Amino acid sequence: MKLYKINVNGKSYEVEVESITEHQSTIEHKEVTPKNESTTKVLAPVQGKITLLNVKVGSIVKKGDVLMVLEAMKLENDILCPVDGYVRQLLIKENQKVELNQLMLIIG
Repeated sequence: MKLYKINVNGKSYEVEVESITEHQSTIEHKEVTPKNESTTKVLAPVQGKITLLNVKVGSIVKKGDVLMVLEAMKLENDILCPVDGYVRQLLIKENQKVELNQLMLIIG
């Protein structure tokens, strides 16, 4: 049993606290390996229109793969994959117009 002195709204009280059971902590410490949750965002390098989309959500991609073709000023630009990974999120569709620096897809 422990005796504590507490103050509530300016009044002082003495309180006895009895421990009913004492138990040892049974918390297990598991070592968790952090997952690599890094992502890479693919932004539109220029304003234009997506004329061909070669990937879909979940597609496995490698660095250098052509993800899509972006037409701008009557020129077709291959948008290459910057890293190895998979398409986590696809934010565009074929024939969609995109703006400069618009987020087009996320690779995880």
